[in-house]
Amino acid sequence: MKKYGIYGIGAALVDTEVQVRDEELTRMGVERGLMTLVDEARQAELLGHLRDHLVKASHASGGSAGNSMIAAAQFGTPTFMSCKVADDTDGSIYLHDLEAAGVDHCMPGQRPPGTTGKCLVLISPDAERSMNTFLGISETLSVAQLDAQALADSRYLYIEGYLVTSPTGLAAAVRARELAEAAGVKTVLSFSDPGMVNYFREGMQAIIGRQLDLVFCNVEEALGWGRTEQLDEAIERLRQVARRFVITRGAEGALTWDGQRLEQIPPHRVQAVDSNGAGDMFAGAFLHALDRGEDFATAGRFASLAAGKVVANFGPRLPAADYPALRAEFFGN
Repeated sequence: MKKYGIYGIGAALVDTEVQVRDEELTRMGVERGLMTLVDEARQAELLGHLRDHLVKASHASGGSAGNSMIAAAQFGTPTFMSCKVADDTDGSIYLHDLEAAGVDHCMPGQRPPGTTGKCLVLISPDAERSMNTFLGISETLSVAQLDAQALADSRYLYIEGYLVTSPTGLAAAVRARELAEAAGVKTVLSFSDPGMVNYFREGMQAIIGRQLDLVFCNVEEALGWGRTEQLDEAIERLRQVARRFVITRGAEGALTWDGQRLEQIPPHRVQAVDSNGAGDMFAGAFLHALDRGEDFATAGRFASLAAGKVVANFGPRLPAADYPALRAEFFGN
């Protein structure tokens, strides 16, 4: 019996969410709907522009893989997280949030000096999120943060595609995939953002290796990987690098490929207010369902429901009590 359902690896970030108007994004030179890497000075400049909005700001631990591991853990799947935080207030916030959700991690002892990564998440009136990320010490995430024993004692490895932006993070992702393959652990990758696919393709291919067990992506990322404007062609390209995959389609639901059958997953329709964390929740809920033995179609429907609940609220996660209630509502236990 494996100790963990999912072993995640990704950047540890503390989010600051701020509601803005689209014209403010234009004035500040922020690319709408994308994740942009910035230095600490640029992030401070943006916060300066938004100082009159900060009374509405919310703060929470974030990072794509971390959000997914917290979601899966809150639903009841034992999870482990490889990440890197500094010995500062944000680092303490991040690890506290992991531990409160029941996620084990690789940093139980003394933390290094430095600055924990931060993400400024700007939420438009239509719920679109535009992210400006200062990686901080997460940029130096490396193979030193891998726990080979915990990884071998997991059923799934979940890799955050954002790791391609850091040489040491990329090396850690590749090594984690190699360790997982050697131990018979199923390998899962999220493409994370269109920019990761379009501008870091070589690194993404290095993470993929010959073929992964499962890839998560949205339509834009799928088209970018396939270098096509036709979704059918993108699907064929995904089949070359993944035995199974999921393509999320926002308000149109999702497509799942379980290795034999392509299935349309209907959306869970809500009034969206904040799309931050929707893909992370989808992946965490989907992997939780797979880990409990559900098929792809069932996992897709549960993930769609969970993601719909998230976008109807501000922040990348739900209140802790909502997870077991949502699981019981859908699965009956």
